[in-house]
Amino acid sequence: MKNMEVTEIKNAEHKNCGSFLQTHFWCSFKAQHNWSYKRFLIDQKECGVLYRTFCRGLFTIAYIPLFPHFEKSDFLGEGENSFNWGNSRLPVHFAKYIETLSQNLKEFLPSNTIAIRFDPDLIFDSPEERDDFNVALKKASKKNAIKIKKNKVDIQPPDSTQIDLTLSEEEILQKMHSKWRYNIRLSEKKGVVVNSYPENPQNILNVSEKIDIFYKLTKETNARDGNSSHSKKYYQDLIEYSATLQEQNQDVPQIRLYIAEHEGDQIASIMTLFSKTEAIYLYGASSNHKRNLMPNHLLQWTAMKDAKVYGSQFYDMYGMPPEGKNKNHPMHGLYMFKANFGGKNIHRVGSFDVPLKWTYTVYSLAESLRAFWFKKIVKFLKGR
Repeated sequence: MKNMEVTEIKNAEHKNCGSFLQTHFWCSFKAQHNWSYKRFLIDQKECGVLYRTFCRGLFTIAYIPLFPHFEKSDFLGEGENSFNWGNSRLPVHFAKYIETLSQNLKEFLPSNTIAIRFDPDLIFDSPEERDDFNVALKKASKKNAIKIKKNKVDIQPPDSTQIDLTLSEEEILQKMHSKWRYNIRLSEKKGVVVNSYPENPQNILNVSEKIDIFYKLTKETNARDGNSSHSKKYYQDLIEYSATLQEQNQDVPQIRLYIAEHEGDQIASIMTLFSKTEAIYLYGASSNHKRNLMPNHLLQWTAMKDAKVYGSQFYDMYGMPPEGKNKNHPMHGLYMFKANFGGKNIHRVGSFDVPLKWTYTVYSLAESLRAFWFKKIVKFLKGR
């Protein structure tokens, strides 16, 4: 662990594989929106590190999404049960690796960096198994005096469902809930039409007006569901940046905007990312009208088919609440919508922080209070 090799990459090249969050494309895009980044070779594996300064330069937070990658099976002895993580090497190895990596990266980051936040790529088959691991990790970190802290707010969605695109279209449909297949056919039968933009990387002139449609639907969705979203410029920059790099023959993930229309009405829209590894459902919005035409089912199915043609291996719904499986849970509808497309549910560990300065304690407290205010108090005041 002490001999970890960390080398900064000065001239990173675009690659169109692996997690999109770790691509040079995504890091350089985020750099257009208040972030900075550096890329490294860490034990011969490429890694992007984002960092952002707050309070007019008072302190900096670094962030590493979907890195490092761990396979839980590598740390289970013969006959060991994964739910008994207290007897496994994984919690201690996990904590030590992340702490050591943070210390190695510290010299490359701004001197006022108070913590490095990780969203490690470690997947479990159930939320119970994941929660068991996190409990064991907390105990192992305390026992071994390892400074790693589970963040109360996860940056990337730790739970999701992934549809296997290596199957045939018929096989993918067969894995879906029968009602979902019916809804797709119903949407088509009722005359819902789905178009995607840009039609090709060389034709981005009409994207701006399409983003206007998407953003209008986004505001309608936010008002209905009590969510927040990025600025319109953020969405437009993302799709235009991808198209511009493709036009320059750069092999980068492709951003597509899908809009569902019915008799001249734009009723739903999604934005996706396709790479050679994965397709990601990034953002979605829908009108309050004509929801009975099931445009969201047709949108997702259209994007899945396009991603399959593109060469993506799976389609990630990118976030679903596992507790929504309970019929009485307020997120039950969202859970069922995503789960019934027939994918495999995955459960990551969530976000972890490695403090580098004592001031992190103050920041962590302020962050927790802010999350409590917006997630509890504001929602309560708005009757949500």
